[in-house]
Amino acid sequence: MRRALAVAALALAGAAYWWRKNPSACPYSQRFWVDAPHPLITRGRLRDALQPSAGERVLEIGPGTGYYTIHLAEWVGPDGAVEILDVQREMLDHTLARARELGVENITGVHANAEALPQEEASFDAVVLVTVLGEIPDRGAALREVARVLRPDGRLIVGELFGDPHWVSTGALGREAGAAGLSIETRLGPAIGYFARLRREPQRTEV
Repeated sequence: MRRALAVAALALAGAAYWWRKNPSACPYSQRFWVDAPHPLITRGRLRDALQPSAGERVLEIGPGTGYYTIHLAEWVGPDGAVEILDVQREMLDHTLARARELGVENITGVHANAEALPQEEASFDAVVLVTVLGEIPDRGAALREVARVLRPDGRLIVGELFGDPHWVSTGALGREAGAAGLSIETRLGPAIGYFARLRREPQRTEV
Protein backbone atom coordinates (compact mmCIF):
# COMPACT_ATOMS: atom_id res chain seq x y z
CA MET A 1 0.00 0.00 0.00
CA ARG A 2 2.78 2.43 0.96
CA ARG A 3 4.65 1.61 -2.20
CA ALA A 4 1.57 2.29 -4.32
CA LEU A 5 1.02 5.63 -2.57
CA ALA A 6 4.66 6.58 -3.07
CA VAL A 7 4.50 5.71 -6.77
CA ALA A 8 1.28 7.73 -7.15
CA ALA A 9 2.83 10.72 -5.36
CA LEU A 10 5.92 10.57 -7.57
CA ALA A 11 3.76 10.34 -10.68
CA LEU A 12 1.71 13.33 -9.55
CA ALA A 13 4.83 15.34 -8.77
CA GLY A 14 6.33 14.41 -12.12
CA ALA A 15 3.19 15.45 -13.97
CA ALA A 16 3.08 18.77 -12.10
CA TYR A 17 6.75 19.43 -12.89
CA TRP A 18 6.24 18.66 -16.58
CA TRP A 19 3.14 20.85 -16.74
CA ARG A 20 4.98 23.73 -15.08
CA LYS A 21 7.81 23.46 -17.59
CA ASN A 22 5.34 23.18 -20.49
CA PRO A 23 2.70 25.89 -19.92
CA SER A 24 -0.70 25.13 -21.38
CA ALA A 25 -4.35 25.75 -20.60
CA CYS A 26 -6.29 23.34 -18.42
CA PRO A 27 -8.01 20.97 -20.89
CA TYR A 28 -11.78 21.11 -21.09
CA SER A 29 -11.87 17.42 -20.17
CA GLN A 30 -10.40 18.38 -16.76
CA ARG A 31 -12.72 21.31 -16.14
CA PHE A 32 -13.64 19.95 -12.71
CA TRP A 33 -10.46 21.68 -11.49
CA VAL A 34 -11.79 25.12 -12.45
CA ASP A 35 -15.31 24.30 -11.22
CA ALA A 36 -14.04 23.50 -7.71
CA PRO A 37 -14.20 26.08 -4.88
CA HIS A 38 -11.37 28.62 -4.98
CA PRO A 39 -9.96 29.08 -1.46
CA LEU A 40 -8.37 32.49 -0.78
CA ILE A 41 -9.07 33.72 -4.32
CA THR A 42 -12.78 34.08 -3.65
CA ARG A 43 -15.30 36.03 -5.67
CA GLY A 44 -15.64 38.51 -2.83
CA ARG A 45 -11.90 39.14 -2.77
CA LEU A 46 -11.89 39.55 -6.54
CA ARG A 47 -14.55 42.21 -6.22
CA ASP A 48 -12.51 44.02 -3.57
CA ALA A 49 -9.45 43.95 -5.85
CA LEU A 50 -11.32 44.97 -8.98
CA GLN A 51 -13.54 47.65 -7.41
CA PRO A 52 -15.95 47.44 -10.35
CA SER A 53 -18.27 50.25 -11.39
CA ALA A 54 -21.50 50.05 -13.33
CA GLY A 55 -21.04 50.53 -17.05
CA GLU A 56 -17.44 49.38 -17.23
CA ARG A 57 -16.00 47.17 -19.96
CA VAL A 58 -14.04 44.19 -18.63
CA LEU A 59 -11.95 41.58 -20.44
CA GLU A 60 -11.56 38.22 -18.73
CA ILE A 61 -8.79 36.08 -20.20
CA GLY A 62 -9.14 32.36 -19.59
CA PRO A 63 -12.60 32.28 -17.96
CA GLY A 64 -12.72 28.51 -17.70
CA THR A 65 -16.33 27.52 -17.14
CA GLY A 66 -17.33 30.94 -15.83
CA TYR A 67 -16.60 30.65 -12.10
CA TYR A 68 -16.06 34.43 -11.92
CA THR A 69 -17.61 35.53 -15.22
CA ILE A 70 -21.28 35.67 -14.25
CA HIS A 71 -20.42 37.74 -11.19
CA LEU A 72 -18.28 40.12 -13.24
CA ALA A 73 -21.25 40.68 -15.54
CA GLU A 74 -23.52 41.38 -12.57
CA TRP A 75 -21.03 43.83 -11.04
CA VAL A 76 -20.75 46.00 -14.17
CA GLY A 77 -24.50 45.88 -14.71
CA PRO A 78 -26.58 45.89 -17.90
CA ASP A 79 -24.84 49.03 -19.16
CA GLY A 80 -21.45 47.37 -18.78
CA ALA A 81 -19.90 44.52 -20.75
CA VAL A 82 -17.73 41.49 -20.08
CA GLU A 83 -15.76 40.02 -22.94
CA ILE A 84 -14.26 36.59 -22.35
CA LEU A 85 -11.29 35.30 -24.33
CA ASP A 86 -9.96 31.76 -24.41
CA VAL A 87 -7.82 29.56 -26.66
CA GLN A 88 -10.29 26.71 -26.07
CA ARG A 89 -13.57 26.98 -27.89
CA GLU A 90 -15.16 24.45 -25.49
CA MET A 91 -14.55 26.72 -22.49
CA LEU A 92 -16.05 29.71 -24.29
CA ASP A 93 -19.11 27.75 -25.42
CA HIS A 94 -19.61 26.37 -21.91
CA THR A 95 -19.51 29.81 -20.25
CA LEU A 96 -21.67 31.50 -22.88
CA ALA A 97 -24.27 28.74 -22.61
CA ARG A 98 -24.27 29.11 -18.84
CA ALA A 99 -24.81 32.87 -19.20
CA ARG A 100 -27.75 32.29 -21.56
CA GLU A 101 -29.33 29.83 -19.13
CA LEU A 102 -29.12 32.44 -16.37
CA GLY A 103 -30.43 35.23 -18.59
CA VAL A 104 -27.17 37.21 -18.46
CA GLU A 105 -26.92 39.18 -21.69
CA ASN A 106 -23.82 41.37 -21.31
CA ILE A 107 -21.21 38.64 -21.91
CA THR A 108 -19.57 38.02 -25.28
CA GLY A 109 -16.82 35.61 -26.26
CA VAL A 110 -13.72 35.70 -28.44
CA HIS A 111 -11.72 32.63 -29.48
CA ALA A 112 -8.15 33.93 -29.51
CA ASN A 113 -4.68 33.78 -27.97
CA ALA A 114 -3.68 36.07 -25.09
CA GLU A 115 -0.28 36.64 -26.69
CA ALA A 116 -1.93 38.48 -29.60
CA LEU A 117 -5.18 40.06 -28.42
CA PRO A 118 -7.53 41.07 -31.26
CA GLN A 119 -9.05 43.93 -29.23
CA GLU A 120 -8.31 47.57 -29.97
CA GLU A 121 -5.86 49.67 -28.01
CA ALA A 122 -7.14 51.30 -24.80
CA SER A 123 -10.54 49.60 -25.05
CA PHE A 124 -11.03 48.13 -21.54
CA ASP A 125 -11.45 49.53 -18.06
CA ALA A 126 -10.12 46.30 -16.58
CA VAL A 127 -8.57 42.97 -17.54
CA VAL A 128 -8.89 39.91 -15.29
CA LEU A 129 -6.67 36.79 -15.28
CA VAL A 130 -7.27 34.27 -12.50
CA THR A 131 -4.86 31.29 -12.36
CA VAL A 132 -4.23 31.87 -16.06
CA LEU A 133 -1.04 33.89 -16.48
CA GLY A 134 1.26 30.93 -15.77
CA GLU A 135 -0.50 28.84 -18.43
CA ILE A 136 0.54 31.26 -21.18
CA PRO A 137 3.81 30.21 -22.89
CA ASP A 138 4.95 33.81 -23.52
CA ARG A 139 3.81 35.68 -20.42
CA GLY A 140 5.74 38.80 -21.38
CA ALA A 141 3.89 39.07 -24.69
CA ALA A 142 0.53 38.58 -22.94
CA LEU A 143 1.29 41.29 -20.37
CA ARG A 144 2.35 43.71 -23.09
CA GLU A 145 -0.92 43.02 -24.90
CA VAL A 146 -2.88 43.60 -21.70
CA ALA A 147 -1.10 46.94 -21.21
CA ARG A 148 -1.99 47.86 -24.79
CA VAL A 149 -5.73 47.19 -24.46
CA LEU A 150 -6.09 48.84 -21.04
CA ARG A 151 -7.30 52.41 -20.87
CA PRO A 152 -4.83 54.84 -19.26
CA ASP A 153 -6.62 54.62 -15.91
CA GLY A 154 -7.50 50.93 -16.28
CA ARG A 155 -6.35 48.10 -14.06
CA LEU A 156 -5.23 44.52 -14.42
CA ILE A 157 -6.29 41.98 -11.81
CA VAL A 158 -4.18 38.83 -11.49
CA GLY A 159 -5.23 36.00 -9.19
CA GLU A 160 -2.89 33.18 -8.21
CA LEU A 161 -3.21 30.16 -5.90
CA PHE A 162 -0.24 28.14 -4.61
CA GLY A 163 -0.55 24.49 -5.59
CA ASP A 164 -1.50 25.34 -9.15
CA PRO A 165 1.32 23.91 -11.30
CA HIS A 166 1.49 27.28 -13.08
CA TRP A 167 1.43 29.44 -9.94
CA VAL A 168 3.09 32.84 -10.38
CA SER A 169 4.56 34.46 -7.28
CA THR A 170 4.08 38.17 -6.60
CA GLY A 171 7.81 38.67 -7.10
CA ALA A 172 7.77 37.11 -10.56
CA LEU A 173 4.58 38.98 -11.42
CA GLY A 174 6.13 42.31 -10.41
CA ARG A 175 9.23 41.74 -12.53
CA GLU A 176 7.40 40.56 -15.62
CA ALA A 177 4.66 43.16 -15.37
CA GLY A 178 7.24 45.91 -14.90
CA ALA A 179 8.89 44.93 -18.17
CA ALA A 180 5.49 45.36 -19.84
CA GLY A 181 4.88 48.80 -18.37
CA LEU A 182 2.61 47.68 -15.53
CA SER A 183 3.18 47.95 -11.80
CA ILE A 184 1.53 46.31 -8.78
CA GLU A 185 -0.63 48.79 -6.90
CA THR A 186 -1.84 46.47 -4.15
CA ARG A 187 -2.18 42.81 -3.19
CA LEU A 188 -5.15 41.27 -1.41
CA GLY A 189 -4.67 38.00 0.41
CA PRO A 190 -1.57 36.05 1.44
CA ALA A 191 1.25 35.20 -0.95
CA ILE A 192 -0.10 31.65 -1.37
CA GLY A 193 -3.47 32.86 -2.60
CA TYR A 194 -3.74 36.43 -3.74
CA PHE A 195 -5.27 38.98 -6.07
CA ALA A 196 -2.93 41.71 -7.28
CA ARG A 197 -4.17 44.96 -8.83
CA LEU A 198 -1.83 46.47 -11.39
CA ARG A 199 -1.96 49.67 -13.40
CA ARG A 200 -0.16 51.05 -16.39
CA GLU A 201 2.91 53.03 -15.45
CA PRO A 202 2.65 56.72 -16.43
CA GLN A 203 4.42 57.62 -19.64
CA ARG A 204 7.57 59.61 -19.08
CA THR A 205 8.01 62.71 -21.16
CA GLU A 206 11.34 63.95 -22.40
CA VAL A 207 12.44 67.32 -21.02
